[in-house]
Amino acid sequence: MVIPHALVVGWGAMTILAQLSDLHLTVDDPARVRSLRTALATLLALATPPDAVVLTGDLTDHGRPEEYALLRDELARLPIPAHPLPGNHDDVAALLAAFPAIPAANYAVTMAGVRLLCCDSTVSGQDGGALSDPEWLDAALAEEPGTPSVVAMHHPPYEIGVGWIDAMGHARPERLADVIARHPQVVRVIAGHVHAGSVRAFAGTVATTCPSTYRQLHIDPGGRPALSDAPPGLALHLIDGMSAVTHFRPVEETPEPV
Repeated sequence: MVIPHALVVGWGAMTILAQLSDLHLTVDDPARVRSLRTALATLLALATPPDAVVLTGDLTDHGRPEEYALLRDELARLPIPAHPLPGNHDDVAALLAAFPAIPAANYAVTMAGVRLLCCDSTVSGQDGGALSDPEWLDAALAEEPGTPSVVAMHHPPYEIGVGWIDAMGHARPERLADVIARHPQVVRVIAGHVHAGSVRAFAGTVATTCPSTYRQLHIDPGGRPALSDAPPGLALHLIDGMSAVTHFRPVEETPEPV
């Protein structure tokens, strides 16, 4: 395979953000742990390792301390920073207790010249969600208007066209859109929740969802709720200045030289 020259010279000092989502870890299901380990091994096998990984919610199945302890031990295999945020299956207090380096449910970090803003979109007792603190996000983005930024959360701020999934989606996404539209340095809005990859224009940028490291949902429009036999997956976000491209990758794929 010959890589076109234009594809090579068009990128400079690229930042790679890996995204894992919807792990649904439990201490009594080794298959879910194996799926996570396969995803981590996929990241470690990349010719150019990611600069960081963000985990966009539903990290555990029940939000129990022992599940977060398991996750913390598995992430210790990574030689790169890992940044978790909660989903509707998570317990925010238990998550923060297990990862004391996280200052709050909403937090920002800088990695290789890119800002990652992790947002809590959970609503206690509900499968659906909503941005918990638009004012925090607006102020955090205003701190570094010249820095390329990725805004991450669990619930995608758009409908994916599958009714039974969209029924437990993101309430009042216009609140997020209002914030994002004021900050053109946001190169991606990334989410999980739907156990599938999807892409949509949003508030002047691009929003995506990530496959699950556990099981994929059957996303046939108009179809009934069901799991699919698609393999577990992850997303890679390649960021070069104010440009970005997203790749979806099955974690069972074995890299081959080109």
